[in-house]
Order: sequence, then C-alpha cells, then structure tokens
Amino acid sequence: MKVSQLQQHYDLAIIGGGMVGASFALALAQMQKRSSRKITILVIESKMQSQITDESADFDARTTALSYGSKKIYQRLGLWGELLAAVVPIKKIHVSDRGHFGATRIDAESLAVDALGYVAENRQIGKVLHQALEDSAVIEFLCPAKITRINPQASGMELLISSSDGSNSQQISADLVVLADGGKSALCEQLGIANAVTEYEQTALITNIAFSQAHDNVAYERFTDSGPLAVLPLATVQNEHRGALIWTLPQEQAEKVLGLPEKAFLSLLQQRFGRRLGRITKAGKRIAYPLSLTVAREQIRPGLALLGNVAHTLHPVAGQGLNLALRDAQALAEVITAAVESGQSPGSMAVLQNFVDQQQRDQSNTINFSHYITRLFSSNNPTLVWARKSGLFSIDLVPVIKTAFTRQAMGLMDRKTNSSQLLD
Repeated sequence: MKVSQLQQHYDLAIIGGGMVGASFALALAQMQKRSSRKITILVIESKMQSQITDESADFDARTTALSYGSKKIYQRLGLWGELLAAVVPIKKIHVSDRGHFGATRIDAESLAVDALGYVAENRQIGKVLHQALEDSAVIEFLCPAKITRINPQASGMELLISSSDGSNSQQISADLVVLADGGKSALCEQLGIANAVTEYEQTALITNIAFSQAHDNVAYERFTDSGPLAVLPLATVQNEHRGALIWTLPQEQAEKVLGLPEKAFLSLLQQRFGRRLGRITKAGKRIAYPLSLTVAREQIRPGLALLGNVAHTLHPVAGQGLNLALRDAQALAEVITAAVESGQSPGSMAVLQNFVDQQQRDQSNTINFSHYITRLFSSNNPTLVWARKSGLFSIDLVPVIKTAFTRQAMGLMDRKTNSSQLLD
C-alpha cells in the first residue's frame, strides 16, 4: 500500500523499488502468508513509475531478458499471468562465431520447456511490480522519496528519508536495510563499501532494430572479432519485425559507431551480423555505456544486505545479471522468513551469512560464466580461437555438456548442489 506517514521502526526497509527491490519485497510478502510471525516491510523508491519508463509502447522501448528460472520465480509470486501478455518467448538460441566454423543451436523443445527465456519491456515489468506493491496489504510503499542519510546503530540502521522535493523529512530505524538502488550507489559510498572492478575496455551499444524477415522467436548470439553481438526477439510494432540489439565494441570504436548516420550504421551491422533475419531496415535511438565486472567487497554487514547491481554488475553478454539478482532476492527472502520464524532478528550477521553461504556457489558460477565467456569470445589469440571453435563443437555434439551450458544460461542451476535441474 502507498503511504506518506511512516512508522518509527520497521523490521525491513528496502531502498529501491525497481525490478530487484520490488521482487524481493513481494517474495517476502508472499512468504508472510504462510508465516506465524509477521514482519513490517517498507519499500522506498525515488521515482514514480511514470518517471522510470515511457508509458507509451513504441519502437524504442527498452527491454530485459528474463530466464526460464525467473519465470518460475514470478509464477510463485502470482505475477506471471500479468507479465505473460507483455513478453516474447525465446524458443531457440543460435550461437555463432563470425569467421569461424562451428555453431550451437539450442531449442526449448529439446529441454521439454515452453521457452528458454522471455524478453519483456521494462515499462511493463515495472508497471506490474509497482501495482503489486501498491495493492499489497503487507508492504508499505513510499514513492517518491529518497534516503539522505544512513547510519549504523547498535542494532540495525537509522535512515533519514526526504520527500522528492526536499520539503520534509522523516527519520526511521530498521532491523535490516536492503540496498537495491542500482550500480554506483551513493549510499554504498557513504557507508564505505568498496567494489572489486574488472574493466573490460568495451562499450555496450543498445538499440532496437527492424528487419525484413520474422525472427520466429529465435535469439541470436554472434561473436565477432570486436566483441559479442546479440539480437533478442521483440513484439512487432506497426508491422515491423523488431529485435533488441546489444552490440559490444572496443571503447575506441564505440563512439565512432554510435555517431554513424543510420545508413552507414545499418550497413556495418549487416556486415557483422549477417543475413539470418534478412535485410536490417531500421535502427532506433542508440545508447551506449562502458562495461565492467563490478562486485561489492562486502555483500552484507550487521543490519545491511546488498541486492542487484549494487552487489554485482555483470557483462550483458549472456543476460545473466538481473536473473541472478532475482535468485538472490528469492534466497534472501527465504532465509529471512525462516530466521524470523525461529525468533532471530533479520539483520543479525548469522542470518545474513546464511544467505551469502547459500548463494555463494550460484553467484560464483554465474559471474564466472559471464566473465570467461566474454574473455574467450572477445579475443583473437590463435589459441583461444581454436579453443572456442572446439568449445562450440563440444557444446553442440555432447548432450550432457550442452544441457549443463544451457541450463546455466536459463538460470536453472541448483545453488546448493551445483547440479542442473528444473527448479519447480
């Protein structure tokens, strides 16, 4: 429920009502239905939904890839039915290496699933999540508002919360504060939480494109000598076949490509991607951002936990970042619910360490998967070229390897046993 006046104390305060923070809060609320011990939950978001995304559906709508595992999470939250109308399923994935033999083709039917993943418009996900926060009888939702100060206490944290225009402020305390406010968090800097950063010296160029042939729900991952290039299937808009392009380029090339006239841009892209979707006819607004692997050196402190990009920001090559964050959020909700049931404080270090221990394997596997596939496929070193050619052939020819590789990408690795299985 939306609120304007706050209680003085909460069991949990979640800073950031985006995809990760909202999903975490809703997972907690769902688990509260079966819990004998109730907790108070506050979500604080700085931007209203209308400010976060453009409400109108258009060619340039920004999108996110949800894994099959993330679908299962949203099904448990009772939200998948609302999201389903706004997603495009990925039925097949085609992986290739430009200029070299060998390709991998993965399809949903061979894994006995409806889809390998889904592509959803950010505005639609945000709309569903924010509406669920407002409809919840368990969650208090304060929006718009911002945190101007966070102070550790003997038990938990103290927060100073200001209205968006700075006209008034409220001070509260919480047993546990969960930071889910995205990368480059000012609050993390305020608390002195440092990051381990690996610079890729690459830039991601993002845009939506149109092409002459229907995508048939195929996602393409194309590795080139300048970096990986992905095209994800999107819904048709005004009879135009659309795809979301994520093109990784060396920093020195990215600025030049970003500034090319559309005709020259499309010609270069066609050369790099090939004609799997026929002729590329249009590109929307282009944006670019530098790429790095960023991992917080402290994911927990007494009374504090980090979720989402503030905890770990991954290379977008395999679309793993948000999906790992959603698994983290689900795991933290489970740990907190169990702890509260047994009479423990949700902000105790023992409880939070349990969360880290449970997710350590999943986080390590996923981070390494994204990092090393980037290193392997972004190098022209002859040894690595041979290795990746062999890797593509191995993945394609050995069913066990192919299945494990695919399920890691689908977010279906069992975090406790490191085995791949469908997590129902």
